Amino acid sequence: MALISQKSFRFYSFSTPASRSILMTLSKRLSFIGGQQKPQNCSSVATRMLYFKDKSQYMFCRKKHVQLRIESLPVNESMHLCGDTGSSPKSENEWMDEQLFFKKLNSLYASEEIFDFLSSLEVMSDTVASGALQRISEIEVDDNGLKNPKGVLENKVFRALCFQFESESSKLSNTGLLSALQALIKLRIDPQSTLMANLLSEAEERLGKGQFTVKNLCVLGESLLELEGLSYMTLEQIVNCLQEKNIEKWSPREVVMVYKMLQVTVREGEQYQDLLNRLNSVALTIVSQLSPKFTSIILNSLVILHQTQAVPLVTALCKHSVKHIPYFTGVELVNVLEAFLLFGHREQIFTEALETHIPKSIFTMHPQTVSKVMQYCCQKMILSKPIFDAAAADFISNADTFTTDQIAEYIIPFGTLNYLPPSAASLFRKLEIVLRTRFNHFQPRTLLNLLHSCILIQRYPVNFLPKIFSPYFLQRLQGK
Repeated sequence: MALISQKSFRFYSFSTPASRSILMTLSKRLSFIGGQQKPQNCSSVATRMLYFKDKSQYMFCRKKHVQLRIESLPVNESMHLCGDTGSSPKSENEWMDEQLFFKKLNSLYASEEIFDFLSSLEVMSDTVASGALQRISEIEVDDNGLKNPKGVLENKVFRALCFQFESESSKLSNTGLLSALQALIKLRIDPQSTLMANLLSEAEERLGKGQFTVKNLCVLGESLLELEGLSYMTLEQIVNCLQEKNIEKWSPREVVMVYKMLQVTVREGEQYQDLLNRLNSVALTIVSQLSPKFTSIILNSLVILHQTQAVPLVTALCKHSVKHIPYFTGVELVNVLEAFLLFGHREQIFTEALETHIPKSIFTMHPQTVSKVMQYCCQKMILSKPIFDAAAADFISNADTFTTDQIAEYIIPFGTLNYLPPSAASLFRKLEIVLRTRFNHFQPRTLLNLLHSCILIQRYPVNFLPKIFSPYFLQRLQGK
């Protein structure tokens, strides 16, 4: 395991003579080592100071990637990296030190606190340093990307860590290397930067030499799946390595990650079908251990990979999904329902769970999720009055915000299953208002299916017949 000494991290600004003094020296002792001496077998390696200009040295790239420029100047100080790139056994004291570090790290909920904590340390292992980057990525990244680019990317501790990962990538342990790579990808660091190129190159070199465990391979695969300009060859190399491993000993996370990689690498014929068969068999034995997210991912993978023969696994996942219904995100529930639609599966207990959850949650659910529930009920011929009544109430309140497809998916099941909800008068009054204002926005066939469903429950669209039989609409219907 590599040890990183921060004693040499000195930060300078060269904008004025007065500002050339040291802004920060990370020189305090590692507080949680408990008096343990710095290892004596560290090899000194020449390092460089980081040169920071006053203004920001990052820029936003496509898809919210961030390009981080790290410039360097030679100095007389040195940093220390100990150990090799393997996974050498840790002493009990060293293990406890890392345990205490991560306990402290996980108690911090702001990147500023983490940087202050790191600046108090003189020596840290590469796994500790990469773990800190992981924690920062958890705090600072949401669905819209990096929340505080300036606060993270201009921070001196962050730049110092990036510099050492860039310049000493060959000396990192497998865990430190892959954990750092994963965190920096989450932080949207530009994959074309020297930092990322060095880490990716080192990872690919070790992959080629067969130095990675199953866990390492899955972490690397997960990272590559997040990259823009994904390397399919590298993913295929990872999958080929995994084929030779003992699949029966894999954890649920590893099983799920292999499914995700296969979604990308399986492109034609029976490629990897033997691995898929083994994977399906193992997944069947661990269904009870799967989280809502993992359950959804596996079902989505079975759809994408066309595993129509995996009926026992789909059945088990359906039964297991019952307890997760209140905890699925909207996207996860859609994935689950799409899988059951494709595989033609239906369980009464699953329907009952939907009937319990949907009515009390429908006003906070995304319309696409509700429309998928209605589509599921329609295709499975499930007349669920609790679900249909809730969908009608949601439509009356929120139809103005729905897409035309979602409007049709909400309404068509009422006609197909011949059901009028208690709020039918308000429902069809709202539908008529929506049709008057958005008639030309509907695709012709979608509109015809919608109006036909109204006829089935004796709600005749007499006000719209002139528009339907107009030459303009008929031409649109014929695709002219």
